[in-house]
Amino acid sequence: MNRIFHIIGWGYVALCAVLVVGTFRPTAHVATVEPEPVGPVHAAPDGSVWFRQVRPYCNSVEVDVVLRNTPAPATVTGQGFRSACLALAGRIDGARRVIDALPGDSRARAAGIVFEVGHPVADAGDDRAAGPIMELVVDYWPNHYMALYHAGMAEYMLGQHALARKNLTAFLQIYRAGDGWVSNAREVLGRIDDPTTRGQELRRPREPGQ
Repeated sequence: MNRIFHIIGWGYVALCAVLVVGTFRPTAHVATVEPEPVGPVHAAPDGSVWFRQVRPYCNSVEVDVVLRNTPAPATVTGQGFRSACLALAGRIDGARRVIDALPGDSRARAAGIVFEVGHPVADAGDDRAAGPIMELVVDYWPNHYMALYHAGMAEYMLGQHALARKNLTAFLQIYRAGDGWVSNAREVLGRIDDPTTRGQELRRPREPGQ
């Protein structure tokens, strides 16, 4: 009997020991963190979207106000369209400053945007506006053959024969398709170099496709 009580007593001691050790066992506490509320994400406007908004105000009277109140995106595309807006408003020096502020390897891309915006102006025959715009494009993208063509044609119509000769000659050195653009450039160069017609024939050759 004493032996039975002895066994029960030691069993009780062992059980107590297990319970005591359990109280010291580390317990992992996982804190539940409520996620912070996330508001709507507004993406920065694309340069072309921005330009569509401000295009009606890209004129000499309103351009400063619209560019101040509605800044262009701080990207190469956005700044290209900003330069184009200034160019349309006749602010060629301002357009150049915008492009000059870009990294060197991005300036031709920005000038290409100016060309795309100014191309319809050249097609419409607005030589006074198109000439400086296309000359700007050529300064940053010297082998842009269509900018060379439109710059040369506009300069010819404005009587700037030296510039017209330079740009149309460069155009012919690059563009060799033998189509109507080439024929027009050769015709105008022939007029410029002919002393009997220089300054007399100011009729613009018919543009291909018109």
